[in-house]
Amino acid sequence: MALTVSILLASVVAAALGSHPPAYGHPHPPAYGHHAPAYAHSYCDPTAAPACAANSTLSYCLEDPEYPEYEIKGAISADHIFAKKYADVADQSADDLVETVAKKQEEAFDYSYYTGASTGASPYDVTHWAGPEGYICPSDVAYARPRRALNVEGKWRVIVNDVHYYTQTARLETCLFPEAACRALAPCYKSHCTQKYVYHRLLSFDPCDPYKGLFIDIYKLPSACSCHIPA
Repeated sequence: MALTVSILLASVVAAALGSHPPAYGHPHPPAYGHHAPAYAHSYCDPTAAPACAANSTLSYCLEDPEYPEYEIKGAISADHIFAKKYADVADQSADDLVETVAKKQEEAFDYSYYTGASTGASPYDVTHWAGPEGYICPSDVAYARPRRALNVEGKWRVIVNDVHYYTQTARLETCLFPEAACRALAPCYKSHCTQKYVYHRLLSFDPCDPYKGLFIDIYKLPSACSCHIPA
């Protein structure tokens, strides 16, 4: 009788276990094993102009309402060789970078009188000949700290600037009247103002790939507005 009861009990237990594997077998791995971070699924186009450049033809932004300051601070903290990558001369002016012209002189240059009319019907427009001291090609000069810029590969990067006390300063000179005749030159020379550029190496951050950390990237920025006289 006891043997019969034992056999019956074993059959009931075996049937119950056969339909449901023990919980400790983990038929399903933990939930965190299946979910990548949310930003891994979002699309980011590095060639698309950022909001700061939406209404501009410039290849850089001096102001950026979407500047990822928190992320850059984190990247700086995580970069053990940051000090070797970073370099800047924060106090730049004509005193250092323009021969025979002082900072006070350059800041006083005023081209508000000039219209660039020498490219129009009358090459003898008075604004082409008159005017106070200044460059022969009217230009806008800024000792600026770009916060975002288009690199030489056509991709927008964030520039490390004004984060903690770190800055990267560049002298930017942009023609006010590109292709207009050079100021104070006779029309017979057929001169015109030409925009010049220089390549800058700046410490950068890729908002589309934050895991890259900080790196040096190359940018073509306006450096001078020069008078060109054709052959």
